[in-house]
Amino acid sequence: MLQFYRAIWRHTASRQISLLILSLMVAGLAAIPIDYQKRIINLLDDDISHEVLLGLGAEMLGVILLSLALKWFLGYRTGTTGEWAIRYLRGLVVETADEKAHNGQTKLKRGTIANVISSETEAVGKFVGDSFAEPVLQFGTLVSVLGYIAYTLPNLAWVVVILIGLQAAIVLTVQVRINTKVKERVIALRRSVNRLTSEELSMVKVEVEKDFDEIYEARRKVFILKLSNKLILSSLNAVGLVFVLMYGGWLVLEGRSDVGSIVAATIALNRMQGPWQRLITYYRNLSAVFVQFELLRSLLITPKSG
Repeated sequence: MLQFYRAIWRHTASRQISLLILSLMVAGLAAIPIDYQKRIINLLDDDISHEVLLGLGAEMLGVILLSLALKWFLGYRTGTTGEWAIRYLRGLVVETADEKAHNGQTKLKRGTIANVISSETEAVGKFVGDSFAEPVLQFGTLVSVLGYIAYTLPNLAWVVVILIGLQAAIVLTVQVRINTKVKERVIALRRSVNRLTSEELSMVKVEVEKDFDEIYEARRKVFILKLSNKLILSSLNAVGLVFVLMYGGWLVLEGRSDVGSIVAATIALNRMQGPWQRLITYYRNLSAVFVQFELLRSLLITPKSG
């Protein structure tokens, strides 16, 4: 895995640095609108003037618009970095295939080349744009919002940490099984394309259909694993939200907190679910893309002569 990231950094370091800076800026702004919501709600009971209310609203809107603008630029830079990587990998595949053909080495089969260029380089290249910026953005957002919860209602921060820990353990366990199915699917797809492009269809029809059945079965099992994982994670999120409402309501009834803080805490909890879900998605993509990267790397390695 470390070799994968080293390869990405070696070829896109300058691009990744700019993406990291943008990610940190967006993450740093994540909790600010939540605090504005808390302040506005609590100040409504203090007979504030219309001017103060409008001022707070304008400030909050300014922060949100700034964050959205930074996200737009981050998304653009991420997308173009991924497309650059796809173009580079496709060129590398063609160059390697041509080099092996001229050096008398084992030629790459046309079916394999077609499949690698059309789909495998696409998956690996797209990931390059997100490789460093995405985890920094989402983890930074989690830390920013969790820090705000810890500041507002310290005891609730432990509940969130426990929920995240449970979800992480579930994701890590399930992803190992998903990776196995992803590898099986890629190998079966390469094999079927090679057969279709190198032999008469009538001679390989039965074998190709068996490959298709294997691909279907691998994807079917991946669907079951992903959907079951999503069900469990969503259930844990529901438990966390209900607990926050009940615990927060209890504190308000005892006069140990205010309504604005409870509203802010529930908003913050919901705000954390998005970044956490995207971190989970990132890890899943990383695991799947790493499998494809290893298969692609083994294909591109040119044995040294002598």
